Amino acid sequence: MKVKLFNVALGLALTATAMSASAQKVYKEGKAVFATQAMGMAGEATMYFKGDSSAISTKQGPANLTFLNNSKTDYLAVLVDVPVANIKKAGVGTPAEIDEMQSQLPQLTFTPATETKQINGFNCKRVVAKDKDGKTFDVWVTNDISAPLGMNGKMFANAGGFPVQYTITQNGVAVENTLKSIDESKAPAGTFIIPAGFDKITLTELRAMSGGGRR
Repeated sequence: MKVKLFNVALGLALTATAMSASAQKVYKEGKAVFATQAMGMAGEATMYFKGDSSAISTKQGPANLTFLNNSKTDYLAVLVDVPVANIKKAGVGTPAEIDEMQSQLPQLTFTPATETKQINGFNCKRVVAKDKDGKTFDVWVTNDISAPLGMNGKMFANAGGFPVQYTITQNGVAVENTLKSIDESKAPAGTFIIPAGFDKITLTELRAMSGGGRR
């Protein structure tokens, strides 16, 4: 598995959000489906959420990837299952690794714009996000919904709505995320735990296996 692909998928996990803005529909448990675009490749990710837990599943080449995390920002596990190579690894973040990832997230400020549009049925408004280096990008947010969708809601906590479409750069890879749908489907049993048969290692060790070594 190429390290770039690992970083693309990890970037999706690190930009999963938890919003608390006033909304027409509040989801406490359910499933969200995202379309992703990175490095010229289109993909899809499915996220189940319940309480403070979320699980994101996606596919990168022959690898099935699952990201387990929570909104308390103190847990992250990356499951890599490559059936053709008989690989089942679970990289479990140490407190230091999780702190490092948190420190690398963009510190954003937001300025509302005037444009509005519908994206996949969600009524959205444009917000301009700016990082500490002065770089800006558009975030399309909606107040139609509210849902706890991951460990890094604080990144978009002041965006003024639930992020529906945005492009974020993680580890040098630009990833466009677009919310396709969200509903109240219940997560299958065992969704939020590491299944039996996975070797548990650290995230640093998992990154090294994918060819990334230490950043």
